[in-house]
Amino acid sequence: MALVEKWMNTLRTRTVAFIAIIMAVSVTAVACGGGGTTATATPGISPELVADYIHTVMEADRTAYTRHVVSRVNMLEGKENPDGVVPVEATEAWQQGSGIPLPAQMFRLGSEIANEKGYFTYNLISPWYINDSHAPKNDFEQTAMDAVIETGESYKDYQEVGGQQFFSALYPDIAVAEACASCHNTHPVHMERYPDKQFVVDDVMGGVVINIPLEGA
Repeated sequence: MALVEKWMNTLRTRTVAFIAIIMAVSVTAVACGGGGTTATATPGISPELVADYIHTVMEADRTAYTRHVVSRVNMLEGKENPDGVVPVEATEAWQQGSGIPLPAQMFRLGSEIANEKGYFTYNLISPWYINDSHAPKNDFEQTAMDAVIETGESYKDYQEVGGQQFFSALYPDIAVAEACASCHNTHPVHMERYPDKQFVVDDVMGGVVINIPLEGA
């Protein structure tokens, strides 16, 4: 269990550190009058490319956690995993026992750490949300989510929120393993809200939204 916790901490630290390096190379951070942080792309590097860099790192780490940690646990949300070899359970209630977070929870833990830095924010959203905080929150997110589900491709545009200009990108959140689909399909909230929606591997389950604040808004 200690080894699993050490691996989780290393993954979170490495992800945030690598994203910070990307942002340092790709954007220039400047303090605005309100005390926040904005970013402007350096010559030759667009906000779109910066968003792609960030998403590539996040997607790789989340996929690795899902495939190589969660898929190997003995128990997955109270059900025996026939392929499990790690004596621990992946569960939504991991903080109340000796379990480890589900992939979406692990992702959110990383986003909370990254969001504190102020350079950019990211989050999961979905029309089939279980956690209410993952519902589309504005016109951009709703439009982007509809487009991503229809095309399976990312959606990018500029938007203004509270007088601040952002470059925002929504990337498809894919069920990369059976554990992703089965956890959602059997979750009590999903079964109550979306009884006719059954995910399978490679389905678009929602999206990952990245918001990069821009200078001069």
